[in-house]
Amino acid sequence: MSLEIERKFLVVTDQWRDQGAVLELRQGYLCATLERTVRVRVDGARAWLTIKGKSRGAVRLELEYPIPLGEAEQLLGLCDALVEKRRHHVPHGELTWEVDEFTGKNAGLVVAELEGPDEVTLARAVANAPPWVGREVTSDPRFTNAALSERPFAEWSTEERAALQR
Repeated sequence: MSLEIERKFLVVTDQWRDQGAVLELRQGYLCATLERTVRVRVDGARAWLTIKGKSRGAVRLELEYPIPLGEAEQLLGLCDALVEKRRHHVPHGELTWEVDEFTGKNAGLVVAELEGPDEVTLARAVANAPPWVGREVTSDPRFTNAALSERPFAEWSTEERAALQR
């Protein structure tokens, strides 16, 4: 079984900038429920269809398949809204952090994700997180990309945005 083991955090400083490869991503959701998501993602000339199961803490089923770019563009056209972001791959310790700098309707939000081969390795890497990693939001459903496609950061209240700084 293909499992994704991932934790997500707010980013509190810009110290991560200019430390790794950057990808421009566009993605949309064909299905987005608590039980499952079906996502289409385009990264330049590459595209994927990804199916994810319900999260159980930091773990969930994830199946990902490369698809032709033209078909991905057609599928993105079926999505109600897209999530656009720059993904920065920032090596630190034994793992690489993925810092998502959102653009478009989610501009201003920066989130770091860390994926690991198992929960022990992931916990060890989190314990030695770089100084720009802030509060964990793994269990906060507002920070899933599917939720951000439905209710973008631009629509969050001033109070919700201010609470992120605490």
